[in-house]
Amino acid sequence: MRCLLSIIIPASNEAAFIGPCLTALLASGPVAAEVIVVANGCQDDTAAIARGFAERAAARGWGFQVLDRAEGSKPGALNAGDAAARGVVRLYLDADIIVTPHLLPRISAALTRPDPIYAGATPRIPPARSAVTRAYARFWATLPFARSVAPGFGLFAVNAAGRARWGAFPAIIADDTFVRLQFLPHERLQIAATYDWPMTEGFAALTRVRRRQDAGMAEIATLYPDLLPREGKPSLTLGSLAARAIRDPAGFAVYAAVSAAVRLRRRSTGFTRGR
Repeated sequence: MRCLLSIIIPASNEAAFIGPCLTALLASGPVAAEVIVVANGCQDDTAAIARGFAERAAARGWGFQVLDRAEGSKPGALNAGDAAARGVVRLYLDADIIVTPHLLPRISAALTRPDPIYAGATPRIPPARSAVTRAYARFWATLPFARSVAPGFGLFAVNAAGRARWGAFPAIIADDTFVRLQFLPHERLQIAATYDWPMTEGFAALTRVRRRQDAGMAEIATLYPDLLPREGKPSLTLGSLAARAIRDPAGFAVYAAVSAAVRLRRRSTGFTRGR
């Protein structure tokens, strides 16, 4: 028996990305699905572009909604999408993600079970335009969290029992980590199907995003300290870091420079929220 898969896409000023994202979703293999795009605080054509896919979705027999919210809040968008969703399985997707055709059927099948499960697919980082981003991404992809099971970069899914683990999405930065840590390592599942997860371009943007990621983890450590022990990833030792640096000195140099820039800004001005 196939369960309805609700795909919830929070999208803030994603006019450049929402079209390719929806095109890839609608090219997926057989699956019973609905798509809910939640345009939040947009100053561009994100909502209008998304509405242009309604007929294609209807031709597949999929449900399709575009919710246009004035408030630019990702947690608010996620909660609005959840309130509109009808599916037993929920897939939360960033608007710049490109799924491959087998991903939706496989993640839907994997989550059609009674016990609580968190699932992800296998992320790929497309080649960046910036040499700095290419070096950073190459090194970052070797780190323990990037290689952990179902890391949740831009895409994660839960079944009904899993969704019952938490109520509304809280107003925090790291919504994906908050959800992932509702589940113990043995309750996380990664399917082999891949998706493209682009990394931001250039040193300044990498620093801004990394600062935001660090702020998100600090926020969880402060507000939900009991969640952090559930991570279950191996620690990054000095020895393993040195070995990675020897294998990829250019990648390490860029990664270390971004880390240093984040620490310097943190000492001088405190945490800031990025895009």
